[in-house]
Amino acid sequence: MRKPIVAGNWKMNGSRSLVNEFSTLMDGVDSTAVQVIVCPPACYLGEFSGVDFALGGQTLSELDNGAHTGDISAQMLLEVGCQYVIVGHSERRDDHGESSELVAQKAAKAIASGLIPIICIGESLATRESGELESFLAAQMDALTALMTAEQLQQAVIAYEPIWAIGTGVTATPEQAQEVHAFIRSHLANFDKPLASMMQILYGGSVKASNAKELFAQPDIDGGLIGGASLKVEEFRQVCQAAG
Repeated sequence: MRKPIVAGNWKMNGSRSLVNEFSTLMDGVDSTAVQVIVCPPACYLGEFSGVDFALGGQTLSELDNGAHTGDISAQMLLEVGCQYVIVGHSERRDDHGESSELVAQKAAKAIASGLIPIICIGESLATRESGELESFLAAQMDALTALMTAEQLQQAVIAYEPIWAIGTGVTATPEQAQEVHAFIRSHLANFDKPLASMMQILYGGSVKASNAKELFAQPDIDGGLIGGASLKVEEFRQVCQAAG
């Protein structure tokens, strides 16, 4: 059985007061049934203490250290209590020009350092409408399998995020999301069947309390990577409860 994951990506949002609000997040959430992760901006990671959920970074460098102003290393994330790190989010790919090859390098660095990468893949509306959805996602996954073994990727999580449904209020139907998740799993099976069977694949397109239960009920959807709804404690709690 694949344990559901709900990861909250605060993006460039948050404050110390929001950190304090999240101290009671797990009230009413069965931590044995769902893995909850909160990914705030790096400057707030050290503000959390004594919480019952896991912490994750929003990105990391593929390098260990050095003259790389603004970057953050895997060891730095580990020192402030992270267990996870988001890698290759569409906003990093678009805003910072991160290629699929660089995303694979970052994921490999995370795994080698003891972090669990949540590796994001996903397509734009133009790609979907052109009929190139599957080939586009396959290329993003092939960059991972070209660099890492199945054993390494067993220590990762994949998040499918249709870019056209991020922050737009538009959500793929549960059936649309399931169809893509099933393709992702089948493509991974071409590389390694046991890996495909055990891989946790999250959905990351405008998940909220009102649609989480139906999305998470799909057989190949193992939870969600949550954006806007992760900034509201009660809303995020309800999403977590829907997964458990």
